[in-house]
Amino acid sequence: MTSLRNFDLNLLVAFDVLMEELNVTRAAERMFVTQSAMSHILHRLRQQLDDPLLIKTPSGMKPTPRALALIDPVKEVLKEVEHLIRLPAAFDPLTSQRRFVLAATDYMELLMLPALSERISRLAPGIAVQVKRTEASFPTGALENGSLDVVLGFESVLNPPSHLHRQTLFSDRMACLARKGHPMLEDGLSLTDYVALPHMLISRTGSPVGLIDQKLQEMGMERRIQLIVPHFLSAPLIVAQTDMVLSLPQRTAKQFTRFAALDIFPVPVDLPDYDLTMIWHPLCDKDPALVWLRGLLTDIGQTFAAL
Repeated sequence: MTSLRNFDLNLLVAFDVLMEELNVTRAAERMFVTQSAMSHILHRLRQQLDDPLLIKTPSGMKPTPRALALIDPVKEVLKEVEHLIRLPAAFDPLTSQRRFVLAATDYMELLMLPALSERISRLAPGIAVQVKRTEASFPTGALENGSLDVVLGFESVLNPPSHLHRQTLFSDRMACLARKGHPMLEDGLSLTDYVALPHMLISRTGSPVGLIDQKLQEMGMERRIQLIVPHFLSAPLIVAQTDMVLSLPQRTAKQFTRFAALDIFPVPVDLPDYDLTMIWHPLCDKDPALVWLRGLLTDIGQTFAAL
């Protein structure tokens, strides 16, 4: 008995054509091979199936009972294989009912979600979006099992594993917010002022030390953290009513000046710009729906990069 391990599955395609044509010459033409090559294929089929399959008769070649019994099952197998290897169906945003799940900091929510929501409402009204907070540890498992589609955030903070795909959407730099009319900042914000003032810190992990503190420590200096909160929501209202200052990404600082009486100052510490990155798993790289979503996020990121 021939086992599947030893059977050449390519022969099933030839068997299907031979059973339809009942003629080696016509089957060879359809398979784009020579007649002798097709005869060799038929010989191999006979060997592997241990049956003549096609018998010459005065009225032409006729299939054996074994061949007749195989015709429909082979056609079904070939249809299943074709379905498996066929390219994914095109994604139609207008009719899709898909739910996308993103992980993002509230910084990314503030900047990206208004534009993303507007475009999805206009281009794909049946699509739903769920946003989860980024955690202290990177959600590699959630990306791998498909419960999370995309992660958005500062790459230097997220520190994603190297095997994941990523794309920089735009960059940002740190700025400092203070209430309008702050008595210590009439002439700007010096490094001496910066260290002397009380600070508000946004820390999603609760750590009292941020990147700025590490830089100040290298300079032999230290700032005084008076208030730590886990998110941005209350920040502009608190800073606008106190003498605290808040260091945060400049694009967010500009947004906050629209909601409260605040002034923006450069942070008097030499800090690098930060890349805002979109991260996804290579398993989902070719998913048409996720390609579309990442395209939207890329376009939105380019609008910020151009500012």
